[in-house]
Amino acid sequence: MTTLAGKTLFITGASRGIGLAIALRAARDGANVAIAAKSAVPNPKLPGTIYTAADAVTAAGGQGLALKCDIRDEDEVKAAVAATVDLFGGIDILVNNASAIWLRGALETPMKRFDLMSQVNSRGSFLCAQACLPYLLQAPNPHLLTLAPPPSLDPKWWAPHTGYTLAKMGMSFVTLGLAAEFGPRGVAVNALWPRTLIATEALNMIPGVDAANGRKPEIMADAAHAVLTRAAEGFSGNFLIDDEVLAEAGVTDLSGYAVDPSQPLYPDLFLD
Repeated sequence: MTTLAGKTLFITGASRGIGLAIALRAARDGANVAIAAKSAVPNPKLPGTIYTAADAVTAAGGQGLALKCDIRDEDEVKAAVAATVDLFGGIDILVNNASAIWLRGALETPMKRFDLMSQVNSRGSFLCAQACLPYLLQAPNPHLLTLAPPPSLDPKWWAPHTGYTLAKMGMSFVTLGLAAEFGPRGVAVNALWPRTLIATEALNMIPGVDAANGRKPEIMADAAHAVLTRAAEGFSGNFLIDDEVLAEAGVTDLSGYAVDPSQPLYPDLFLD
């Protein structure tokens, strides 16, 4: 399979950034895309809403569905999944993209922020999977893709920001568990992570980080597309890196993804 035409994707946090890029890449194939995110009104610091994203999906050739959904809320997730199924008849692909970040040490991490990261990242990914899996199990080539790093217990990734690492690795361990549980039942459960920083609007809010040292979100979108068009049977439990996925697909010149080709690329977290 080389296209997502006619497939229905449920993507969390897809009003902007990597999630939106994945949505637009699928839309160019003619996919149906449910945009599940909290961004119902414009934010001056973070442009893009579920409505602008859904319109962009439709303009790109797909069919967009805007769903105001806080993935911390079980009822809202269930309602968003039900609305997707009502309109499109099922769900073929879940992309767990939504994530909260706070790169501070333990003494500088308010418990409110710690709770937010845990509830959005690990719990939110589990909840969305739980809500979508009954439909994925009925789909002909189901995929569950989570944007999470390879699991690591190396203290160097934990010491600077234990709260964030715990929440983000929680997504990785959810992937590990669900792959073992549902991979044998035909669902491709995998994770995808970028080799370098990805220049998103959220990145601009982190002090000291320059988007010029990153790649565009389209590299993750193209890598996700390569993953999601693979046969699901027997393809589960992988922690994939964007450039390796693209290399396997025959794409080795990544210069076009650089925000500023004259600047060095900075590695993303959790990769040596």
